[in-house]
Amino acid sequence: MINRTVELFKDYCLKHSFRITTPRLSVYKIVLEANKPVTAYDVLDILGKEIKNPKPPTAYRALDFLTQHGFVHRIESLNAYVSCNVNHKHTGSQFMICDHCGQVEEIHLCTFPDSLEERISSKNFNLYYWNIEVHGCCCECACDNDILK
Repeated sequence: MINRTVELFKDYCLKHSFRITTPRLSVYKIVLEANKPVTAYDVLDILGKEIKNPKPPTAYRALDFLTQHGFVHRIESLNAYVSCNVNHKHTGSQFMICDHCGQVEEIHLCTFPDSLEERISSKNFNLYYWNIEVHGCCCECACDNDILK
């Protein structure tokens, strides 16, 4: 699965004339192989095993590229990154985040709520992208529902 995803990443870069740099490829593999969201410093620590003395801008530039082109998503509340489904380019993202175990699941509701879209339109606001994060407890952790009571 990861090898196929990496091949699709390479194909995308070649098709759009983007350079396939070692940091971009390595960072993408790191995020793909992670079993939870990873921070830029997590990426930098792992990247240090492949690239001699990588600096923070190396990781951030690669993450910015991967985010810009839809290969990874930034989870704002965690200041961390997760991989996106291949060819799942979209302007909006939604995530369920388990505050107990830290797992993040992307929800594929690629439509914008009508009431929110109407409000944005009425204010003549130019929307670039949107991100909704829902925090709670996953079924694996089976947290107590009394937290919200």
